[in-house]
Amino acid sequence: MAGILGLDLGEKRTGIAVSDSDTRVATPLETYEGSAGKSFVRRLQDLIKTYGVTQIVAGLPLDLKGENGPAAKKIREKVEWLKTEIALDWVLWDERLTSAEAEELLQEQGVRRDKRKGLRDQLAAQRILQSYLDSKKR
Repeated sequence: MAGILGLDLGEKRTGIAVSDSDTRVATPLETYEGSAGKSFVRRLQDLIKTYGVTQIVAGLPLDLKGENGPAAKKIREKVEWLKTEIALDWVLWDERLTSAEAEELLQEQGVRRDKRKGLRDQLAAQRILQSYLDSKKR
C-alpha cells in the first residue's frame, strides 16, 4: 500500500507529515515556508512521487464546538483549489488542538522557542495524520 500525506495548512507555513507504507504510523516530514501557491503544489507533487502518496489528509480547524468558523472556511477554499491542481483523494480531518499539543510537547522536550515554530507545524501535521490513521484501524 502507498503512503498518505498529512498537512497542517497555514497562512505562512504548512506542516507536512507522511505515513509509512502500511499506513499505520505518521511521521513528521518537513515544514514548507510560504503560502499554498504554485511552488507549494510543485513541492507536494515531488513528495507524492517520492512517497507513492495516494491520499492527502488536510487538517480542518473546527472551533471548540466542532463547527465551521472563518478559519475552517479558508482551509476548505484552499483545499478546493489544491484539488484542482492535484488529482488525488483529499480528506479534511478535524485538527482541533493539534498545534497546542505539538507546542506543549516541544516545550516539555526543552526545544528552544526559535526552533519550535517549524517543528510545531510538522508535529501538528503528524498528529492530524495519526488521528486519521487510527480512525481507520477501528
